[in-house]
Amino acid sequence: MQMPQPNAGVLSRKDQIVARLAAVLPPDALMSDIAETRAYECDALTAYRCPPLAVVLPSTTEQVSAVLKICHDMGVPVVPRGSGTSLAGGALPTADCVILGVARMTQVIETNYPDRYIRVQTGRTNLSVTGAVEADGFFYAPDPSSQLACAIAGNIAMNSGGAHCLKYGVTTNNLLGVTLVTMDGTVMEIGGAHMDAGGLDLLGVICGSEGQLGVVTEATLRILPKPEGARPVLMGYDSSEVAGQVVTDIIKAGILPVAIEFMDRPCIEATEAFAKAGYPICEALLIVEVEGSPAEIDAQLALIMQIARSHNPVELREAKDADEAGRIWLGRKSAFGAMGQINDYMCLDGTIPVSALPYVLRRIGEMSKEYGLGVGNVFHAGDGNMHPLILFDANKPGDLELCEAFGADILRLCVEVGGCLTGEHGVGIEKRDLMHVQFATADLEAQMAVKDVFDPGWLLNAAKVFPLDSSAPRRAA
Repeated sequence: MQMPQPNAGVLSRKDQIVARLAAVLPPDALMSDIAETRAYECDALTAYRCPPLAVVLPSTTEQVSAVLKICHDMGVPVVPRGSGTSLAGGALPTADCVILGVARMTQVIETNYPDRYIRVQTGRTNLSVTGAVEADGFFYAPDPSSQLACAIAGNIAMNSGGAHCLKYGVTTNNLLGVTLVTMDGTVMEIGGAHMDAGGLDLLGVICGSEGQLGVVTEATLRILPKPEGARPVLMGYDSSEVAGQVVTDIIKAGILPVAIEFMDRPCIEATEAFAKAGYPICEALLIVEVEGSPAEIDAQLALIMQIARSHNPVELREAKDADEAGRIWLGRKSAFGAMGQINDYMCLDGTIPVSALPYVLRRIGEMSKEYGLGVGNVFHAGDGNMHPLILFDANKPGDLELCEAFGADILRLCVEVGGCLTGEHGVGIEKRDLMHVQFATADLEAQMAVKDVFDPGWLLNAAKVFPLDSSAPRRAA
């Protein structure tokens, strides 16, 4: 039976939108009251907030398609949302938009161990993907710090990585296929349960596209057999530059650890007060982990320890058992929460060549003094994915703006040394107007032309990623 359409002459535009959405969704999957939608007014970049017009929480690809068709027909902007852990404002709503959250789409659709893949709905959290296969000896490699909460949908949108991306790669290296729903409601299957699909690499375009091209509702992910063993070593140094040189020397030696993590003194002190992991209080700390058979681990660590000793560490500690390994990782896993205990902070995400680490760390220290704001560095040093944490007082007038200016200068520095604006957090609203620093006008035009193909009306996650001055004509049209 055809549902009656709302009377446009009687209902407000919001009422019309809500009425049409209510016709295709279960009652508990739609929210439009301000008291309910306020919970979705921001993501993890909490400095900016705006309650959306409405929030929908579909459970199936079919429901997502129906919602997008309605919003497309009515010209309603849509902001896709995973778990809301974006640190770049990637899921920040506008007052006229519908938030389309995938949090209820958590099913495991298929698990195939012989071919090493799992197909899931994209509302499933990162860590729970490994949880679904670990009893059978497998795991999902990308492990962002927010893996307990972040959704696969957001991982795909931002091409997330994590501590172990040095060896296993980021999301794009572990994504085999997706079900994508475009803004007009068209459902597309891209890629599949094999490493390389025929035709254009549309999967490579979609992974990291930040919700600009469509809503990913299902994903086929590569799973791997758990390694035979793993062992970390902790190194402390009297300067960040020396620690950065150690990272460079390890990579130059041809060793591929599963992870190389870096923390500086402010982070070390905060995590010790918070987690009491037993870290040495020094200027810089590295955690290097290798994996494989016992013989492989011993051989790799012997060379790594030799390199570490050549730079006069203040402490060098190799884990002897699982308990020691857990304590070595405890502080690193607690770093972001620990820093939040002492101050408001903004977490950046620039990427640089590993060889530039010593110089960039020194310049960040100099800029910290120039701006009068503290900064803590904790990041994936092995692939140069930096996460400076700029400390500021959110209640002090002008401090947020000063923090943002400092952050912009750090990101410009990353580009100047041959890096880029983002490694895994995405551009969102945080870095959109810095895109001119990395890309020429022609480059941005080419990127926006791709969005024109998938979303001609520029309704999906509008006013994100691209500089506002560059995208304004398209958004206005």
